[in-house]
Amino acid sequence: LEDVNNQLCDKRMDSMFVTVWLGILDLNTGEMITANAGHEYPALKRNGEDFELYKDKHGLVLGRLPGITYIESKIQFNRGDVLFVYTDGVAEANNPSHEQFGLTRMIESLNAHCEGSMDEMINGVQDDVNQFVAEAPQFDDTTMMAIKYLG
Repeated sequence: LEDVNNQLCDKRMDSMFVTVWLGILDLNTGEMITANAGHEYPALKRNGEDFELYKDKHGLVLGRLPGITYIESKIQFNRGDVLFVYTDGVAEANNPSHEQFGLTRMIESLNAHCEGSMDEMINGVQDDVNQFVAEAPQFDDTTMMAIKYLG
């Protein structure tokens, strides 16, 4: 992230920045090294438990200041744990009354749809966001990714 940040700063992209949540998973051990550059907190579901936000340490977005150091965190996955990463357009999706979908609804939606495949869970969350938004125009992307650690 430090190298990418410095490269973006060298490009001098006026008023542009990038948020990134980086996770490198060792499939043999279940250990994931993570770093956050101004991105949303991911949601983590331990096997047999509900989803909750994984509040890692945020670093500055990429492309703003050169020479920034990013802090690594570690997540130890066990068989059946699920990680959900998403863009801010999911929680910030607005309905016609300009109310946001919000993190609470997102976590509730994840928990309501977590028993099927990862595709089914993501499609369920997207359906809940779409139903909430109704006919309000989309103002941001709603990108989502989920992984389930199988050991």
